Amino acid sequence: MAEPSAARQKELIHLVRQDCGSCHGMTLQGGLGPALLPANLADKPAESLVATIVHGRPGTPMPPWHRFLAEDEARWIVAKLMAGFPE
Repeated sequence: MAEPSAARQKELIHLVRQDCGSCHGMTLQGGLGPALLPANLADKPAESLVATIVHGRPGTPMPPWHRFLAEDEARWIVAKLMAGFPE
């Protein structure tokens, strides 16, 4: 997996906190969408989470994000979420 540049990492962290946080809670502890904390994600396959970010979940409020980020960036986000998302 290609690591995003430091500047892009900052943008991705902001995107998760603001855009994902609008449904998953600003502290990612859940809201309209489920919590995105390591304990909540531990039993989920990383590739399934990446697919959910990239393609969304039809029939739910989860939109696809492929217009805004690459699959490698979604993979980076999932790895960070599973380890405890940075501030």
